Amino acid sequence: MSKTKTADTIENVEFPSFDASKATDQIRAFAEKGVEQSKEAYAKLKTGAEETQKALESTYETAKTVSSDLSLKTIAALRANAEAGFSHLEALIGAKSLSEVVELQTAFLRKRVELTVEQAKDFQAVASKAAEEVSKPIKTAFEKAIKDIKAA
Repeated sequence: MSKTKTADTIENVEFPSFDASKATDQIRAFAEKGVEQSKEAYAKLKTGAEETQKALESTYETAKTVSSDLSLKTIAALRANAEAGFSHLEALIGAKSLSEVVELQTAFLRKRVELTVEQAKDFQAVASKAAEEVSKPIKTAFEKAIKDIKAA
């Protein structure tokens, strides 16, 4: 009798039918959604890479310009120092006494210290400006990226 009950129970149990067309539609929808998300991620990545490239190009051009300015400032300072040195040498050669040599040397050293301080201030100003200008494109790109991340 237990065999008959088991057989009856098995015969009365219904298994859900499997509709392949619904499964295919779901798989297709899932795949399309995955492709769309991949396209969006690629577009964002591409845009980010292009913006980074523009920022780096701008930084390079700025660094090149600032480097040129700093080099010109250095050459001008070296020229001024050389001219001052030659002028001092001429004055020393024309000195008639030891006291005049000491006086010329003291005045020259005082002027050299003042000029060196002035040149150091100029270099500091140019270097600060250079650092600010070179970092500006990268800083702007970074701030935009952070803003975009916060917005997302």
